[in-house]
Amino acid sequence: MYARPAPATLGSTIHDLSRRLRRLSPSCGPVRLIGIDGHAGSGKSTFAGRLADALGGAPVLRLDDIASHEQLFDWTERLLTQVIEPLDRGETARYAPYDWRARRFGPFRLLPPAPVILIEGVGAGRQALRPHLAHLLWMEVPREEAWTRGRTRDGEEQREFWAGWVEAERRHFADDPSRPFADLLVQQCEKGYEVHSGPA
Repeated sequence: MYARPAPATLGSTIHDLSRRLRRLSPSCGPVRLIGIDGHAGSGKSTFAGRLADALGGAPVLRLDDIASHEQLFDWTERLLTQVIEPLDRGETARYAPYDWRARRFGPFRLLPPAPVILIEGVGAGRQALRPHLAHLLWMEVPREEAWTRGRTRDGEEQREFWAGWVEAERRHFADDPSRPFADLLVQQCEKGYEVHSGPA
């Protein structure tokens, strides 16, 4: 279990956070790239969507589009080549999202540079990506609680996938942890979110 962080000193609303992120220096070419990491089922996608809205429609790159059945975590080179390197040059990124039902990559999607781009998913704070991030956010939910949420969300038809995923995620974070490097910890509350200073 995680120790409860100290009371928030950076603001407790997504709008406070959005203002803070806009003030950061660009980290990837002209882009402030914000990583949102955490265990599967911790609420990263929902939070990223709400934060994107607070940022006036900031683009969200979901790592589910970069990973695949064969490469749950071995996707660093694809992300760097298709997304990070073009953005770093101030160019439009071009990546092929993975279709988890068809089990193949689809047509290419464009991701132009923007003042802030959110990258959310398990592994968004991995070592290879951190030099390109303006800030790393970690969803502060214990892994067993997050995994239970995820299994409930995905239902019985995904039970076999989850069994493999849990072991893969354990190995990933054992080898390449993100939370110790998080700038901010995000906790979901009854009404909205709280943002706390992170270990970094």
